[in-house]
Amino acid sequence: MENYQTRVTPAKEDAVAALRDEFKDYSGFIFTDYRGMTVEQITGIRKALKKDEAAYRVVKNRYAKIALKDLDKTGAEEQMKGPTAVALVKGDTANSVAKVLFNANKDGVTIQVKGALLDGKFMSAEEVEALSKLPTKLELIASLMGTMKAPVQKLAATLLAYVESKGGAPAEAAPAAASEESQN
Repeated sequence: MENYQTRVTPAKEDAVAALRDEFKDYSGFIFTDYRGMTVEQITGIRKALKKDEAAYRVVKNRYAKIALKDLDKTGAEEQMKGPTAVALVKGDTANSVAKVLFNANKDGVTIQVKGALLDGKFMSAEEVEALSKLPTKLELIASLMGTMKAPVQKLAATLLAYVESKGGAPAEAAPAAASEESQN
């Protein structure tokens, strides 16, 4: 029994090649246990993840391990035990994908995150949950831009109030007043 080897068939090789071809387009993988989920719930998660250019695939563990190993993405072999579905992540959308997965639990879906392999680094389920609570990249950029814009707005409002206090016309009304005088 020690010399047990699985029989390699062309169908298995094709399945691994298809997974490898799909996985190479993604930079991160979040592993979940999908037990207890209905097809409609899985479809709902897939639709929600499409907005972030992510995908959600139910995979055969052995095939996924081989495909990830072929792509030099190792470290998550322990997470691929039992029923496994993988959320495939592109670019900087890992925290928004994690948010979708954890928010699904709030909507009555029973999904359990096992861990993640993001940018070559393994993350535990607790780390993925912490990542899901962080703001997204776009939210951080919007916050930064709002912070940078506030002093300029305050300066403009102060200068406008100063001009109005001196009896001058506001900057927007000045061109209109000049055009009225030229008509007379």
